[in-house]
Amino acid sequence: MTTLLQINSSLFAGNGQSSQLSDKFVAAWQDANPQGQVVRRDLSAEPVPHLTAERFGAFLAAADARTPEQQAVVDFSDRLIDELRSADVIALGLPMYNFGIPSTLKAYFDHVARAGVTFRYTANGPEGLLQNKKVYVFAARGGLYAGTPRDSQTAYVRDFLGFIGLTDVEFVYAEGLAMGDESKQKALAEAGGAIGQLVEPLRAAA
Repeated sequence: MTTLLQINSSLFAGNGQSSQLSDKFVAAWQDANPQGQVVRRDLSAEPVPHLTAERFGAFLAAADARTPEQQAVVDFSDRLIDELRSADVIALGLPMYNFGIPSTLKAYFDHVARAGVTFRYTANGPEGLLQNKKVYVFAARGGLYAGTPRDSQTAYVRDFLGFIGLTDVEFVYAEGLAMGDESKQKALAEAGGAIGQLVEPLRAAA
């Protein structure tokens, strides 16, 4: 059975445009994969705590020396990582806030980047340990940034995912959402069309 992990990071939960694009893709994916399983993680409804020295120390502590509080931090991180490890497909809803990713998503990244668990250092450099998964990123922006120096999201998200082994990443952009209704509707229609193109091969293979 194929599993899709949906991660939405909008502050507005399901009302965010990135969440709605992600939801559109997931609904189409489910239609093409009726036997598939969808696991949902909404970082607005269930925020991941921001990294602190104490939480980071829990990751560094030897397993047999952890305090109960440290073990709870590691167990929480392990659950997030298990969701990623069990997924065949990942759909990420990604809004842009002040040129960056939501802080809740950064906190999530900080809890799934674990040395020896999701990546390791080798003589040839770092090696990601989460592999053979397809990632779709649904990026919603108020302005026009894709392909410009102000798009700090795309390279960062691609680099982070690649660092933990997720190298097959595809972005769908909906931009200009704050530049008037005409711009917004055009962008959403184009993003919807792109989602349809992504899912069409899945329907044909079903």
